[in-house]
Amino acid sequence: MIRVLVVDDHPVVRSGLRALLAVETDLEVVGTAASGEEALDVVERAHPDVVLCDLRLGAGMDGVAVTAALRESQDAPAVLILTTYDNDSDIARAVLAGAAGYLLKDAEPAAIVRGIADAHAGRLVLSPELEGRVVDRMTHGVPRLSARELDVLRLVADGLTNREIARRLFIAEGTVKTHLVHAFGKLDADSRTAAVAAARRHGLVD
Repeated sequence: MIRVLVVDDHPVVRSGLRALLAVETDLEVVGTAASGEEALDVVERAHPDVVLCDLRLGAGMDGVAVTAALRESQDAPAVLILTTYDNDSDIARAVLAGAAGYLLKDAEPAAIVRGIADAHAGRLVLSPELEGRVVDRMTHGVPRLSARELDVLRLVADGLTNREIARRLFIAEGTVKTHLVHAFGKLDADSRTAAVAAARRHGLVD
């Protein structure tokens, strides 16, 4: 029997996950928590084998901080991150902090159950796509964009044209184009859409 703690700041999600896991004969939900701080308290009392934890938990500790704190304790439970966010930076942070894996909330229920079992067995839980991206992120790191290049990209992501960006930032339209060219090169992108997508994958823009 694998003892599981569910951590999520949304009551509906906590209830849904609890109901999903309740039908599994080899899993037992030993508690739920709505915050990182509460999760640490419940772990001390309930001693779960696996903590199924959301990445972003509102104010206070996020899933990565929870992971890091738990991994420092003796007989630490495995932590499996379950989230809607698939930024490369978030995935890499979680794995580097000691998470057993990283799953998206749109995963099939069977994949979540299998992920819990794999985490408990000490196996890394990542889809092939996410695993490749984590390896690439750890190997090559995050592209280093200047503050102004990031300003421009964020406004591109908001749908502004080069002329509108120039007015917003009080710079020449030609300067906007120059910043975009530099950003395209650093992100290995050949269009505005591709550049924004790459920046989002790296967690550089929302």
